[in-house]
Amino acid sequence: MNHNMNIHTFIGCESEYKDSRIIIFGAPFDSTTSYRPGTRFASAAMRNESFGIETYSPRQDKDLLDTKIYDGGDLELCFGSPELALYDIECMERDALDDGKLPIMIGGEHLVTLGAVRAAVKKYPDLHIVHFDAHADLRDDYLGQKLSHACVMRRCHELVGDGKIFQFGIRSGDREEFRWGRKHVETSKFGFEGIKTLKEKIGDKPVYFTLDLDVLDPSCFCGTGTPEAGGVSYNQLIMAIEEVAKLNVVALDVNELSPMLDQSGASTALACKLLREIMLYFYKE
Repeated sequence: MNHNMNIHTFIGCESEYKDSRIIIFGAPFDSTTSYRPGTRFASAAMRNESFGIETYSPRQDKDLLDTKIYDGGDLELCFGSPELALYDIECMERDALDDGKLPIMIGGEHLVTLGAVRAAVKKYPDLHIVHFDAHADLRDDYLGQKLSHACVMRRCHELVGDGKIFQFGIRSGDREEFRWGRKHVETSKFGFEGIKTLKEKIGDKPVYFTLDLDVLDPSCFCGTGTPEAGGVSYNQLIMAIEEVAKLNVVALDVNELSPMLDQSGASTALACKLLREIMLYFYKE
């Protein structure tokens, strides 16, 4: 008997771990979310809804069916402890990096990035970070908590140091964050100005790419916990990702989809299509 069985993976990502260049996994954690929770459901929703898109990208003339990508499912993370959750993420990333894979993590809230960066910076001490977001995420603490999605880039800065973080699309943060940021990180406010010079600045140094989906205008992506008016279009985002794909990206993530906040399903569908494009941009034979 020959039955088509839909095992719970993202569309086109059914290869074995050992054969795969890219591995994707979910980090369903949203315990430090400051406004509206729900990002813990993003990876499961994206897997389900991915079968509403094609494996083929007309933009790139590439197809996921021609790639070897492994979907490892979701980590079981401790909701009560950010530190334990970050440790589990770090271990997953470390194993993938040690095995020569390109790990793509689906968040979750933005704090999950810190676990992945901890692993990447141990393997690549000269790690640079490219960060797309509506929010600066540079607070030293949020309501007394240093492990918060509002502080994730500040914690990452403590690992990589000055001049290694490049932020784009930022249009929200408190005054102190922007003051501090001017001294320690490079920020392009409101859009992607300067993205084409990234390759000159970073060269072939290792890069961690983190994409907070609320960089998008909430009129095209409202399914997120902290929507911020303004923002970029889907096509602007794709063209910026194309520039990041020219860098030596060693690991990346896509986070902050909160699927239940957009009952139309359009935000989840957008996230699925974006993940497909990202996998095809960063897939190297």
